[in-house]
Amino acid sequence: MAIGATIHTFTVQLSDVDRGVYDELQLRVARHPSETDPYMLTRVLAYCLEYEEGITFSEGVSATDEPAVMVRDLTGALVAWIEVGAPDAARLHTGSMKAERVAIYTHRDPEKVAAPWAGKRIHRAEDVLLHSFDAGFVERMAAAIERRNTATLTRTEGRLYLELNDASGESDVHTRAAA
Repeated sequence: MAIGATIHTFTVQLSDVDRGVYDELQLRVARHPSETDPYMLTRVLAYCLEYEEGITFSEGVSATDEPAVMVRDLTGALVAWIEVGAPDAARLHTGSMKAERVAIYTHRDPEKVAAPWAGKRIHRAEDVLLHSFDAGFVERMAAAIERRNTATLTRTEGRLYLELNDASGESDVHTRAAA
């Protein structure tokens, strides 16, 4: 019998000063057995930092034709394709063809994530944004994840402040184009 996903809940007080977004989010995140805590936390951070009407998590690792997070408008059209981790160039190309904008959030070294994309075809690669965090930030914060989580997430002037359960940390949000 296959092991199913573990459900984690996150109550997030979001204050994204840079975008003028303030809200309390109630998130139910299904963590696949093959998914690491840092990857799951990066998915949650991507969701929060991209938060807008129509945002949703996909089916996760089993959804091979969808990104980890996506935004649809009221008509159902795909507005944003948001990848997590280290997607290949083909996924970014597909996402850029299907959505108005594409973003990637990674807890890994952004140079190593972007290196395999060199010379590969990515539609509108100069508009695809890769976001990363200070080395070790996501891993340190992921150690505080429990089944039920409370978090306060603040972004101001490109700096991220996160309180997760009893842990707190901060990081710059580094952004570069995929091309």
